[in-house]
Amino acid sequence: MKWRFLFVGACLLLPATAFAQAGAESERLSRCIALIDQHPEEAYEDALAWLGAGGRPGARHCAALALIALGQEEEGAARLEALANDPDAGTLEARAIYLAQAGNAWLVAGAPEASIVALTNAIKLAPRDPDLKVDRARAYMLTDKWTEAEADLDAAIGLSPGDETALAQRARVMLEVDRLDEAWRDVSAALLRTPRNVDILVLRGDIREARRLKGLPDL
Repeated sequence: MKWRFLFVGACLLLPATAFAQAGAESERLSRCIALIDQHPEEAYEDALAWLGAGGRPGARHCAALALIALGQEEEGAARLEALANDPDAGTLEARAIYLAQAGNAWLVAGAPEASIVALTNAIKLAPRDPDLKVDRARAYMLTDKWTEAEADLDAAIGLSPGDETALAQRARVMLEVDRLDEAWRDVSAALLRTPRNVDILVLRGDIREARRLKGLPDL
C-alpha cells in the first residue's frame, strides 16, 4: 500500500465538490511528501501552514512524516497512530497505512514493542497485506519472539510466494532457532530471486558457518 492511493476509494463515492476538494488535498499531500526527501524542514513548515488553514488529515499526515525524516521518530509515530484513530482519518485502507508507517517509525526509534502494537492494529484493518506481516515479523525478531516471527513470515510467504525479503527473514529466524536445513532452503530460495543481494549473501555465509560448527555437510 502507498500513500498516493489514500483518496481513491473514498473519492468514488463523493459528490463533485467534495471530489474536487479530496483531489486538491491529494495533490498537496503529494507535493508535501515529495519535499520531505530533499528538504524535510521545509516540508514540516509547509505542513504547519496547512494545519493552520484547517488541520486536514493530509496536513497531519505530512507533518508526522516530516518529523520522522527530521529524526523525531517517536513523535511522528505517535502522531500517525493518533491520526489513524481520528474520526476524519478516512478509509480503512488509509488508517492501515498510517498505522503501518507508525510501526516502521517505532522500529527506527528502537521501540519494537510499540511497533508490534501499531502493526498488529494495521493488520486487523488489512489482513491480506504481506508487507505488514513482514514488518511485524521484524519487530518480533528484535524482541526474540521467534515463534511469532515465523508465523508472520509463513503467512507473508503464503500471500506472496517467492518474496525474497520474507524468505530471507525466515531464514534468519530458522538460523536463530537452530533449524539449519530450513534456513538453508529459505536463503537459497531468496538468492534465486536476488542473486547479488549482499545482505542475503552474508546471511548465507552465516548459515554455512553454523552448519560447519555443527559438523553438518556443506551444501
